[in-house]
Parts: sequence; structure tokens; C-alpha cells
Amino acid sequence: MFTLAIVGRPNVGKSTLFNRLVGKRLALVDDRPGVTRDRREGEGRLGDLSFTIVDTAGLEEADTASLEGRMRAQTEAAIRDADAILFVIDARAGLTPTDRAFADLVRRAGRPVILIANKSEGRKGGAAAVEGFELGLGTPIPLSAEHGEGLSDLYDAICETLPDATRLRPDDEEDEAETGEAPDPSRPIKVAVIGRPNAGKSTLINALLGEDRLLTGPEAGITRDAIAVDLNFNGRAFQVWDTAGLRRRARIEDKLEKLSVADALRAVRFAEVVVVLMDATKPFEEQDTRIADLAVREGRAVVIGFTKWDLVPAKAGAIKRLREDTDHALPQIRGVPIAAVSAQQGQGLDRLMDAVVAAYAVWNKRVATARINRWLEGVLEQHPPPAVSGRRIKIRYATQAKARPPSFVLFGTRLDALPESYTRYLVNSLRETFELPGTPIRVTYREPKNPYDKG
Repeated sequence: MFTLAIVGRPNVGKSTLFNRLVGKRLALVDDRPGVTRDRREGEGRLGDLSFTIVDTAGLEEADTASLEGRMRAQTEAAIRDADAILFVIDARAGLTPTDRAFADLVRRAGRPVILIANKSEGRKGGAAAVEGFELGLGTPIPLSAEHGEGLSDLYDAICETLPDATRLRPDDEEDEAETGEAPDPSRPIKVAVIGRPNAGKSTLINALLGEDRLLTGPEAGITRDAIAVDLNFNGRAFQVWDTAGLRRRARIEDKLEKLSVADALRAVRFAEVVVVLMDATKPFEEQDTRIADLAVREGRAVVIGFTKWDLVPAKAGAIKRLREDTDHALPQIRGVPIAAVSAQQGQGLDRLMDAVVAAYAVWNKRVATARINRWLEGVLEQHPPPAVSGRRIKIRYATQAKARPPSFVLFGTRLDALPESYTRYLVNSLRETFELPGTPIRVTYREPKNPYDKG
């Protein structure tokens, strides 16, 4: 891991940039100059790069015995220890004599320097950034630490400045975990069971428990509160929420039912895996697909359970047709695990809970950055982004930002012009290439703002 030191005169936004790179408000930020005194280290991350980032006090001319002098000594020590220096100037204020004096100090340190023109949001900031060329420290990078603009250009500059430190080695790729957290089997998986009224949610949970823990009956709407029960099934711990049936919003008038629905939605947000129950005798009604889409939008792992399977006439190929119907009705989670169950007969319970565990594992999955970028090269070669107004959309690189659910960030230019159909193409390709069946996949785009664009 390499080290970057952020230096510059007071009040140019060094601490704001530090907080941006560590992803937390660790450093105090205020409009007054001189808030930062000691060196502050943090674990920074930018795209697939991980590094130690050091926030320093503003460089000031001062007597070595004074507080300001000791602060400067701390900054100089950070410069000596760094692999590269992020020298920050204020693009709006323009260059000052202090900037020029400390640019000489940084140059004499003999460390690679990346010049950052902070506060470059808007037209004035972008134009002022050009002044940075006068320092002789290379091309200034227009950036807004406060708004997160220009980070992809900073990524490129770091890779260019420290090619050996930022290059992913083969053994690094092997070190990147591709199975996510390797979830602790002793920790319960949080599961919410949702569906239309009278879909058999309480009956199913009772069957899994082996006792009549939850009130059931032929009447719809018996369950009101979201009830959590602890379950140990085949040696694996679960915490399962039984929820109220979800009807179409237009049909919900009773205040108590509204509260019950709100409680069910809270259970979905708290859960890790959502089991969407459908009546196998009449599956995929409009409300069923809406409920499944709710779980997807919340970013939860999803399993589709078809209850009352004992009431479905036995036909050859029934499960295969169910698989096809599921993928057709829910293309946004193609390959979602399905299980046909009969709580009354105790059938299919093992398949359902195995599907829950499998969906949870996929939901936690991480993919190595090198593999993602090899995938990106392939999809761009096979199906490049369309040109907009005669200008080509460019996607430079990609990384997985997080799991739970798998979320990917693509960096490039003019990405706001990408059609929704191309995003679907990328999502489907990610799902197929990295074996992410059924789980919600998030794809977001980041691009530098052009400070010279007058439009």
C-alpha cells in the first residue's frame, strides 16, 4: 500500500479532500483557516486503489519554535514519508505568493507531485485552475472535493504517477475475495417472508418451526404485526419475519392495515433475504410482481416460493415451466432461486431454505477488480456504447463498490447519455459472467465534470 500526503497553504480544502477519499468525516472542516494542526492518517480508497492518505496542516512561514512552525515541521515530515504528494491550490482564489513559495519546497522534496486545483466547480473555478500551470508542477487537475467532481481524473493521475504501486499484480487478484464476507454460519440469516394476503406465509413458517407458533386460518389478513422468530433448520440459524399480506395500495383504507403494511415494509428493509410467496394455483398476478419488485428495489436477496404446490395437478415439466415463467415475469432478477413448497404436506422445505442460503451467498459476493476490467474490455469490444451527437461515449474502467447487493461503478465520460437499454445490457452481462443469478445488481456511473464546458 502506498502513501499520499495532502499539502498546501491553509484553507484550500485539504481536509475536505481527505474526508472525501476516506469516505468519512474524520477531519474537522471549517471556513476558518488553520483548523488542522496535527497530521491525520486514514485509509483512502479511490476506485480499486487503496492507500494511506495523510492530511496535513497548512504550510505557513513561521519561526520553528512557534506553534505554526511546529505544524509546518509535521507537514514536512509527512512529505518525506509520502510516496507522492497531492499539492492543493484554491482555483477560485488563484495563485498566491504562498502557493509559489511552497511549490518550491515541494519540488525540492524530490517526491512525485500531483497538482490539484480544488474548488473548481462552476465556470470560474475551471478557468482559474489554468493558473496552476505557472507552478511548474505539471497539469493541474480541476477538482471539487466538496462535490466529488474530478475524482476519475485524480485516479488516472495517481496511476500515471505511481504505476508500479497501482498496478494490480496476479497475486493481488487472487487475494481479492470473490465470495464476499464468507458469512459466519453461526450468525442468523435475516429473512422476511412477504406476499399477498392468504398466500400461506404463517403456515410456511409454522412448518419450518415444526409447531403452531403463528396464528393461521383460512381468513385473509390474520397477521398484523411483523413477527420475528428464531429458527434452526438443518444446523443453520435464521431469524424469520412473518409479515402482513400486502394488497394493492388503492385497496388499503383501514388505518390498522396501513400500519401493518408499514411494519411489513420495515421487515423487508431489515432483512437480508426476502422470500416472496406466491400461490402456486394462481401465481404471477400483478400484485405478486409488484411485491417482488419492492424487494428488488430495496436491494435484498430474493427467493420466490410457490406455496400450496400440493394443489397443483401433477404435470411433467411443471417446474421447468415455472422457471421460464419466473424469468419472463421478473427479468430484473433473472435466475432468481425458486422453490415449490407445500407447508401442509411438509414438502419442499429443504429446497426453500437451501435457496435462501444460496441467494444470501450470491448477495454477498465480490468480484476482483482485474476480472471486472477484463470483462469490461470484452463487452465494449462486442457491443460498444452508442455515439451521441457524433461523439463517442467512453467507459474507462470499472470496479465493484460493495456487495449486499453487488454494486458496480463505471468511470468514463459522457456516461449520462447512455441509454437505459445499454445499462440493462451491462447488468445482464455482469449477471451471466460472474454468476450472480437472481440478485439485484446496481450499476452507477461517475465522470469528471468538464470545467471548460460553457453549456
